[in-house]
Amino acid sequence: MTTMAAPSAFDTTALREGIEHSDADALLALYADDAELRMVDRKTQPSHPLVVRGRGEIGAMLSDVYGREMTHRLEQVVLQGDRLAFLESCEYPDGIRVLVSSVADLRDGRITDQTSIQAWDENEPAQ
Repeated sequence: MTTMAAPSAFDTTALREGIEHSDADALLALYADDAELRMVDRKTQPSHPLVVRGRGEIGAMLSDVYGREMTHRLEQVVLQGDRLAFLESCEYPDGIRVLVSSVADLRDGRITDQTSIQAWDENEPAQ
């Protein structure tokens, strides 16, 4: 007998709207109080990722990122049971782009554990 994962109460519409409207408060509402987020990139490599814990630290990080002058777009989102994966693309006014791939665990419809890997353009944007 196979068991199907119960559908998650996670709100992918709120995720899309929060990302695409740069609404840090709406995004913070998607995290559990005890959530942990790890960010891996060129500066914070896998052996020493940036780790933020709890809604206070995560909220400060989201306010910083989504308070910048740039656009954000949710490219893809996959939700299965208590697992979430999404791809976000961002662009600064000067054309520099950032791509962020995230996977997360969910509990009661909120993110509890997230790992994100981001890549930035290293050179000047193509004209």
